[in-house]
Amino acid sequence: MDFNRGNDNNKNKKPDGGDRPKGNVGTALLITVVIVLLFSWILNSVENSQYTLTTYSDFLDAMEAGNLAEVEMHYDRIIYLTKEEAAKPPAQQRACYTGLPSGGDNLALAEELHNMGVTVNEPIVEDNSLIMMILSYAVMICGLFLVMNMLTKRMGGDAMGGFGKSKAKVYMEKQTGVTFKDVAGQDEAKESLQEIIDFLHNPQKYTAIGAKLPKGALLVGSPGTGKTLLAKAVAGEANVPFFSISGSDFVEMFVGMGASRVRDLFQQAAKVAPCIIFIDEIDAVGRSRDNRYGSNSEQEQTLNQLLSEIDGFEPSKGIVCLAATNRPEILDKALLRPGRFDRRIIVDRPNLQGRLDTLKVHTRKIKLSEDVDLRKIAQATAGAVGADLANLVNEAALRAVRMGRQAVNQEDLLVSFETVIAGTEKKNTVLTDMEKRLVAYHEVGHALVAALEKHSQPVSKITIVPHTSGALGYTMQMPEEEKFLSTADELRTELRTLVGGRAAEQIVFGIQTTGAANDIQRATALARNMVTQYGMSDKFGLMTTATVQNQYLDGQAYMDCSQETAAGVDKEVMGILESAYADAKRILTEKRALLDEISEFLLVKETITGDELMAYVNADANRLPAPGEEPPAERTESM
Repeated sequence: MDFNRGNDNNKNKKPDGGDRPKGNVGTALLITVVIVLLFSWILNSVENSQYTLTTYSDFLDAMEAGNLAEVEMHYDRIIYLTKEEAAKPPAQQRACYTGLPSGGDNLALAEELHNMGVTVNEPIVEDNSLIMMILSYAVMICGLFLVMNMLTKRMGGDAMGGFGKSKAKVYMEKQTGVTFKDVAGQDEAKESLQEIIDFLHNPQKYTAIGAKLPKGALLVGSPGTGKTLLAKAVAGEANVPFFSISGSDFVEMFVGMGASRVRDLFQQAAKVAPCIIFIDEIDAVGRSRDNRYGSNSEQEQTLNQLLSEIDGFEPSKGIVCLAATNRPEILDKALLRPGRFDRRIIVDRPNLQGRLDTLKVHTRKIKLSEDVDLRKIAQATAGAVGADLANLVNEAALRAVRMGRQAVNQEDLLVSFETVIAGTEKKNTVLTDMEKRLVAYHEVGHALVAALEKHSQPVSKITIVPHTSGALGYTMQMPEEEKFLSTADELRTELRTLVGGRAAEQIVFGIQTTGAANDIQRATALARNMVTQYGMSDKFGLMTTATVQNQYLDGQAYMDCSQETAAGVDKEVMGILESAYADAKRILTEKRALLDEISEFLLVKETITGDELMAYVNADANRLPAPGEEPPAERTESM
């Protein structure tokens, strides 16, 4: 097996291999002729629509009856006006026309009509009219041909205006400007892709033991994790041509055009092999053909052509297909079988170290002040993907410019993180005193339950300043360390924290407000997952009653059980929520004085930190009981 590129002739070729003509003259000429014929037909139809078509016998009958008022003789037809039509106003007159019989004597007919007193008009024919007509048609045809030829050149010149030509962008060597140094937090994915690049460059050390070059690799992950960026990094690292195209570029309204583009893409790749082909969002063309709602002929033909092209080239050609998707469950099974896209590379959400490395990559060109601690930002952004972190850094830089600073500080990064979560502060929203007190008690209810409970994440900030996301306030919790598993006790603590705001409203004011809508929604979803997926229900035990679909998109679970079981699930979820709500009310009732004290402090400052909250909590824990008062219950703080 030899992937020798000779004396690098490929570098001097055009991206399409250099063998395509500059323009498709035949296509341009065909389009021009069609347009001219169509124009002539339309012109003739418009002209004929001005007259009423009759037979030659009708014309002779009108002539014998003396009903002709005016006749105009042409080489191929007779246009005449009857006396009834001539009597009408000129705007309402409508002439008739009929064809001439073959072998007819036009001169004799005209003389006979003249003898009958009928006005016979001859069409005005100038000496050079025929020449002018021919010249005008020639100029029109030449002009149209030049325009069509230019358009077909610009559109690719193939397959009737370029519809069947591949729209792939070709990157040579490091023209993308992205390398593996620009991708962080995806070490496993980079390792798999690096092996493919190394195989293209040094095939001998793999073939020496009989290893074959994998034909295809599928990048799978959530949106924003860096699948396309990884593919561009491959283009930057590989010293081979790189074809980049989106799956939607194969889809056309004309049946067969997508398959034609697939053929053209692989023909281009074969000319410059070894090379890499990258198909982004392959689910647009590789969707499963087992569709109960009917088939799509164009999509199926395109997919079949793609499968046959992947099977058609040998590993010795050095063509590798990369594809990216966030919906692997809908891809056709034939596309994923061994020998095609047989290597699946998971591009997952980065962990703590991955987020830290990603922040370092995105802040390389950002001026940072000395107080910036990227590790704290990485801890606060658990679950964030690369695109989120890039947006966070950019928002921080924009904020620094707005504040008139020359460098980004830690506050800029933290405020940008909060902006991504809750939006920017609303300066003009004015709450009434009652609404402000409700929001304060609501948020302190969340924070106090979290501070007094075991297994909870520390509170880092409480604010009652409205934000553009619709939140009138929020409580932010920041994990001390990254965790990948949650226990049942931790989830129940999270439930009590979520309903703590509603519990505080009920205890202090005896009312219920709409401010708890998002809390209740999140608590219900968490309780339902505990019952249907996590096996944390006393009633259903280890049985799962829901199936997760589109795990890399919304991750929504759909019930996979009978209606009776679903009703039982609803009752179990309701019981878990009621238990969490009762526990939250009990905690806040026992600490009512502390709830009032912290809420009043929040009303004055509008924003307090987690340290200020814990100062109140620790002071209350160390307070000596009054005479006759029971000592405070022993508890473990979350800080």
